[in-house]
Amino acid sequence: MNELLAEMSELASSEQLWLPGETIIVAVSGGPDSTALLHMLHRLAPSEGLTLIAAHVNHGFRGGESDQEEQSVKKFAAELGLQCESVYIDMPAYIEETKMNSQAASRKRRYAFLHEVARKHGASRIALAHHADDQAETVLMRILRGTSPGGLAGIPIKRSEKNVELIRPLLRTYKADILHYCNQWGLAYSQDSSNGKRTYVRNAIRLDALPYLAQFNPQLSDALVRLSELAASEDDWMERETQAAFKRCIMIGREGCQMTRKALLELHVALQRRLIKLILNHVGMETATISFDSVETIRQAVSDRASTTWSYDAGSGVKFVREYESLHFIRADWTSGGKQAEAEYSYMVTESMELLEMPLAHAQLRLDMMLPPGEDKPVDRRESWFDADLIHWPLTVRNRRPGDRMQVLGLNGTKKVQDMFVDDRIAPSQRNKLPLLVDAEDCILWIPGVRRSRFAQVTGQTKRILRIRVNFRDEW
Repeated sequence: MNELLAEMSELASSEQLWLPGETIIVAVSGGPDSTALLHMLHRLAPSEGLTLIAAHVNHGFRGGESDQEEQSVKKFAAELGLQCESVYIDMPAYIEETKMNSQAASRKRRYAFLHEVARKHGASRIALAHHADDQAETVLMRILRGTSPGGLAGIPIKRSEKNVELIRPLLRTYKADILHYCNQWGLAYSQDSSNGKRTYVRNAIRLDALPYLAQFNPQLSDALVRLSELAASEDDWMERETQAAFKRCIMIGREGCQMTRKALLELHVALQRRLIKLILNHVGMETATISFDSVETIRQAVSDRASTTWSYDAGSGVKFVREYESLHFIRADWTSGGKQAEAEYSYMVTESMELLEMPLAHAQLRLDMMLPPGEDKPVDRRESWFDADLIHWPLTVRNRRPGDRMQVLGLNGTKKVQDMFVDDRIAPSQRNKLPLLVDAEDCILWIPGVRRSRFAQVTGQTKRILRIRVNFRDEW
């Protein structure tokens, strides 16, 4: 086993790129990188117990040249005694139809085919021939375009996609070593003429930018690859911390995700940004569509200087809502019609009733008649006592209506219910759910948890007390 093969075997072991006995689909374009990859894996297969399937996509971009590459790949696989799956895709026609970028369209169709072959053969891995020079180019491209620390990690050595692991055994091997390997073993390979076209950004980076910058650092590619490895390790650690924070701080409900403002502010700013991004992804946003500006807008909205009630459309139908100390991330299917509009509700309360279920208020009401108990009082603001003989029956429990006002106990005149909700920091999303107890003349007697009116007060002359308690059900 030569040095390059030994390095691949050691890398595969340390990174767990495969397990003995697995089937691996090897993507082979016909160029030197994928040709060397297939040959090296073929040499390792007996000792590792691997089953290899070569897979090739003829994109139809270069006419006869593309057809020749396909035949060369099939011939090489046959010489190694391996099965080869290939497909012809008229990419120019597909691009014309979809109006997609040529590279993005090619990648989409190529990966779809590789996954199809993996399903057909029951393979758990797809091996790709990206190498260290590709990594250096990717990192530099991302730096030039603007990227996050996670983006500096570049191409991952492995990642899961559609229940299959994409692996890159050559990611720490340089192009020069790959070409040397091909020459050493006399491996024939194709040269893609499009690799010299500077109309593709990656080609311009490889042919112009990297050589120019290497004047200032001859080891630039090594430095970029080293940067990617350091960033990947730190990104992995940060991702683990973010996942832990998600489990610790987030409540998941029907609408999406909820957390307290305090929980987010206690995190380091770097973890705040990652957690917001993870939550947005959880409630339905594609990672690629989550912009830094969106994340930062949400983060700033949580600060002490920001408005205490605020909403923001983050994109893709996802909505962020701050309600005082609560933060809500509402999923796209909920905002786009999954949630019915808050309905008006009204429940009648008769003098003989003991229990009233109020599903639209997410609460229940318990009522009982009792004799005056001396010095006792309601235990908290979710309980209220009334002189039963001064009440205008029947009572009604309903949600608020436009223009509602209440004669509050201890105040002169009346006060708007809306103003009381604001004063008591009742979250806007809860204001239409909160029950109001009104009498037969539609006078508001009590808003549980908020205020009581001056009507039907218990005094020394009271003969019967109506005790009412509300219990709210926690939606989360």
